[in-house]
Amino acid sequence: MKLQESAENYLETILVLSKKNSFVRSIDIADALNFSKPSVSVAMKKLTQGGFITVGKDGAITLTEKGLKIAEKVYDRHVFLTNWLISIGVDEGIASEDACRMEHIISQQTIEALKKNYGK
Repeated sequence: MKLQESAENYLETILVLSKKNSFVRSIDIADALNFSKPSVSVAMKKLTQGGFITVGKDGAITLTEKGLKIAEKVYDRHVFLTNWLISIGVDEGIASEDACRMEHIISQQTIEALKKNYGK
């Protein structure tokens, strides 16, 4: 099942926030992505229904195994692409923004070839 870019971004954001904090809530995601709380709530409902996250009674959002697998894949691509773009002279901020768009459309074959030829 191919997730939409926005769903992948939510999962990646949950992963990144969970590395910083032991407790991730909708408001944390809204703040990180500069989205409205209602928009995030709708997305969290869809991700819960898809089996990508669970939301505890206390509001804690946790990635399921299925969600974690996708989040880690997207995050790995983001980190690699950002570092690669920086290494070829792209400004760090622009590299991160470009990597965020590229991570969703680049094929697995291409990302593996880049990693093979440019390190990881």
